[in-house]
Amino acid sequence: MRSNRAKVRAGVSMAATLPMIAGALALGIPTAHAADGPARDALKGTRPAWATAKADKGATSNDAQVKARVYLAGRDAAGLSAYAKAVSDPNSPLYGKFLSAKKAQARFGATKAQVAAVKSWLKSAGLTVTEVTSHYVAVSGDVAAAEKAFGTQFHNFAKGSKTYRAPATTASAPAGLQGAVLTVTGLDNAPHKAHHKDQLPPPDAVFKNSGPFSSYYGSKIASTLPDAYGQKVPYAIKGYTGKQLRSAYGAGGYTGKHVRIAITDAYASPTIAFDAGKYAVKNGDAAWKTGQLHQVLPKNYTKTEECGAAGWYGEETLDVEAVHAVAPAADVTYVGAASCYDDDLLDSLSKIVDGHLADIVSNSWGDIEANQTPDLLAAYDQVFQLGAVQGIGFYFSSGDNGDEVANTGVKQVDTPANSSWVTAVGGTSLAVGKGDKYQWETGWGTEKATLSADGKSWTNFPGAYTSGAGGGTSKTVPQPYYQKNVVPKTLATANNAAGNRVVPDIAAIADPNTGFLVGQTQTFPDGTERYSQYRIGGTSLAAPVIAAIQALAQEARGGKALGFANPAIYAKYGKSGVFHDVTDNPTGSGLAVARIDFVNGFDAADGLATSVRSLGKDSSLSAVKGYDDVTGVGSPANGYVQSYRRH
Repeated sequence: MRSNRAKVRAGVSMAATLPMIAGALALGIPTAHAADGPARDALKGTRPAWATAKADKGATSNDAQVKARVYLAGRDAAGLSAYAKAVSDPNSPLYGKFLSAKKAQARFGATKAQVAAVKSWLKSAGLTVTEVTSHYVAVSGDVAAAEKAFGTQFHNFAKGSKTYRAPATTASAPAGLQGAVLTVTGLDNAPHKAHHKDQLPPPDAVFKNSGPFSSYYGSKIASTLPDAYGQKVPYAIKGYTGKQLRSAYGAGGYTGKHVRIAITDAYASPTIAFDAGKYAVKNGDAAWKTGQLHQVLPKNYTKTEECGAAGWYGEETLDVEAVHAVAPAADVTYVGAASCYDDDLLDSLSKIVDGHLADIVSNSWGDIEANQTPDLLAAYDQVFQLGAVQGIGFYFSSGDNGDEVANTGVKQVDTPANSSWVTAVGGTSLAVGKGDKYQWETGWGTEKATLSADGKSWTNFPGAYTSGAGGGTSKTVPQPYYQKNVVPKTLATANNAAGNRVVPDIAAIADPNTGFLVGQTQTFPDGTERYSQYRIGGTSLAAPVIAAIQALAQEARGGKALGFANPAIYAKYGKSGVFHDVTDNPTGSGLAVARIDFVNGFDAADGLATSVRSLGKDSSLSAVKGYDDVTGVGSPANGYVQSYRRH
């Protein structure tokens, strides 16, 4: 998908969570305790699922060091969840009655007394408090002190081919804290991070697309190449630009004026201002105005080698340029995380919420659901709910590996897109024709076959699955109310008879074969650094495109924030002209494009590779009539932005 936290960022494809129960975020559940010991509250989810008796390798050394974050539940966790739902639901009398950041903190944030009590508890166990924010208390110390503080023992456990430390039993906090602790992260030391796509070229290695290209879908037919699905196919798009995308998704005269969009990723491209400015001028977008692009960055970056920091530069570039291409008047703030680890990404999201830096937040990173632990889920959901009560909506790419079976061997969805408190953005293959006219979309899913040695056929056509929009049914997150009566029961109950969250919610262009043109400074083989352009895709593209369209919708609504958008999006489902109902076979016959690529990714010196890429083949997922687990309710049609107009 995008960048898997700690792994790769969301969805830029070039070419385990706990059920969320409204009002129960405090996770304060009484646990058994010795008759002569003080009562303690279990911190559910702090023992990871992989810390099993079979994987147990024995006790961790008492001298080993632990760094943890104790997240604060605030003064009214149940009230926060309830209010977040009410202000987001078009059928609620509280709909749109958002709070300021200051009022949200005063109403739902932790009190000074709660913070003091938590600090006192941690210090009394022998831990050192290293940082205190409105969201958490960070501590460090040895295992012996951590065991004392959290009422558990630490063992080493095998996880795959490696061994990590984790609590042998669920951690707990003193009952005397009265539910002040939301959860604790860092007790296990397995990586918790996001990823960006491997296909994304880092700026230190130039990437170029070879031609021939289509300038719009079908403009150049591969007449000398073999047929696919009984006909000649067009060459892949050179890369759509803002004008084409705005037309396809019904932007009309809206530009996102007076709307603020934030983008989160890890690290920061050192050439973003130059690249974004040059790209806009070269490709017909409105020029950036002074002060229209901002960056909020950490003092220091960490784990740059482990996270592949340079690879995230292109992610920021894609997000910033795509947002501006679709919503050219919107104010854009890039908030870079210190690393690709969850704690740092959470900090970036919290900065946006605490300072209300934007109403719309685009996030093209994530990981597989199996890697998401309940402690982190709780911390993320608290931030999303705090955003919702302020009118801030979060948009996450759904992933670039379809059902994840080819990638992980297990059918699963991605996270944080699986959260019931975010809008999960799926992906499509988009055909924009002559005159910027919308033709059709399929669910993004690619099968690739290469040209035979004699040039007369495609080897093993249609070939192997390569990538596609992430989607499916969560194994752990309960079905949110807004999906009921829209999501087919067969999908909702795939993993649980009671029904679970299904992703995505909405979709937009993602297929790199019908992708977006970006411009970025890259290092060429001769060592020079120069601006160049290439085509890119993935749900890392879909997320900022939808975020930008939401900015147009907010402008159409008179500037009133949309907040957490899912209840409103699902309420519009089925209304005429609002969504394109995307299916895998929109033309009645198989669809494919021809692609010719440089073998070395830069020039023809090492030869060319010719392939055919079939469209609408997303692993076991299918885009069908109505809601589906590739495109959700569909993509924005001409009536979508207009549907937010106040009458």
